[in-house]
Amino acid sequence: MTTKTTDTLQSFRERIGQIKNYEEALGVLYWDLRTGAPRKGMDSRSAAIGTLSARLFELQTAPEMGEWLSELEETGAFGQLDEINQRLVTETRKEYDRSVKIPPKLNQEYVVLTSQAESLWEEVKETGDYAAFQPYLDKIITYTNQFIDLWGAGATRYDTLLDMYEPGMTTAELDQVFGGLREKLVPLVSAVAASPHQPERSFLGQSFDKETQKKFSLFILEQLGFDFKAGRLDESVHPFATGLSTGDVRITTRYLDRDVTSALFGTIHECGHAMYEQNIMKELNGTTLSTGTSMGIHESQSRFWENVIGRSKPFWNRYYGDLQKLFPKQLQVPVDDFYRAINVVEPSLTRVEADELTYNLHIIIRYELEKLIFNEGVKAAELPALWNEKYREYLGVEPRHDGEGVLQDVHWSGGAFGYFPSYSLGNMYAAQMTDTMERELPQMWDLVERGELHPIKEWLTERIYRYGKLRSPSELIRAITGKPLDPGYLVAYLEKKYKAIYRL
Repeated sequence: MTTKTTDTLQSFRERIGQIKNYEEALGVLYWDLRTGAPRKGMDSRSAAIGTLSARLFELQTAPEMGEWLSELEETGAFGQLDEINQRLVTETRKEYDRSVKIPPKLNQEYVVLTSQAESLWEEVKETGDYAAFQPYLDKIITYTNQFIDLWGAGATRYDTLLDMYEPGMTTAELDQVFGGLREKLVPLVSAVAASPHQPERSFLGQSFDKETQKKFSLFILEQLGFDFKAGRLDESVHPFATGLSTGDVRITTRYLDRDVTSALFGTIHECGHAMYEQNIMKELNGTTLSTGTSMGIHESQSRFWENVIGRSKPFWNRYYGDLQKLFPKQLQVPVDDFYRAINVVEPSLTRVEADELTYNLHIIIRYELEKLIFNEGVKAAELPALWNEKYREYLGVEPRHDGEGVLQDVHWSGGAFGYFPSYSLGNMYAAQMTDTMERELPQMWDLVERGELHPIKEWLTERIYRYGKLRSPSELIRAITGKPLDPGYLVAYLEKKYKAIYRL
């Protein structure tokens, strides 16, 4: 490597390290804001986040960053870089070109706004006071539209937002995928609803002590392979995971007194995110590649551990006895009845509590609303009525108030438009990966039934986790399964599972 390339690379990597340090500091502030910071401190905390974010933005978009990228992209220099540095240059260029188009003042205003909106959302979610939240959402939508104008729209304005979470994904492709899913799953949902073999689940509605639930959550995290020396579990209004570094990945869950499954599966879901972040190769530490490659792949891991493993019969053949010991009076039914109860299919109002079969309908509703906002100009004031209408049409249920309707998710308060499709994409990735895993680990379900989950985690680490952002989503799914993403695997998985549970 020439001296010039070496010097440029050193300056570039030092700047990347500074960026990563600011991101970690901001991550701690956001985590604190959502896990226990006093409400009266919301404005000052949001201002602090805005100040640090402004400095981070300066580092990311400084003229010298563009100069370093241009020098390292030159044919002679780029060819001298190893794989990690080549990928780092490519990914940084994409982010630089996006960010440099945003005026710094506009970016800081947006960061402060979304920080305030997320804190307010926690309050209005409980009260259902959409009127108090609407002005914030109006502004977030306005800022997002300004960003799209500056970035330049894709085939549609919404395509620009999709690409931020799932590189290369388009509304045209999602329309086709979601249309196919609807066509296959709606008849299955109807057949399940008509089955005379409906699971009994009233026993799950008893009172379950929250501290005891927490005890079991911690136990299950340990069993799954969550590294407590590199992470922690806390409580929040909406479960989430924050990857500050491979050595500090924090997750939260939500404990409900009359629903033992909410915290349990929320914890397992976030554990899937955490194990991805905790097991990225050490060579990527201190770089912006030390994170998941896309939200679809990230969600594939949370959905895999939560549903494919966590809601499976072999898993509960092993762990139901442990849960019974903690709740002996509430859980007196056999394991078969418990398994069927946690997999019951019924239309629900809440996405995070939805069963696997109807879950994708919740995502399609949000996807269609987001398209209406950015492609058709729908305003925040129109969203509650549209939300309720789509829930009546798709799921046959209607929210009693906005707290269990349009306000139920945190995503829009943080400006995360384009994120929701990642959940369904994650389901698809997970099903396709599971098909390969079952063939490469023929003893997979025996391992689960014995509580020997380490080989499964190692399989995922070797093929997904360790690469961080070094591989693209399409590169990963092709390397693992030999094929591009195919939603047919998800349909096959759901049909096999639910036909058995409902004895169709």
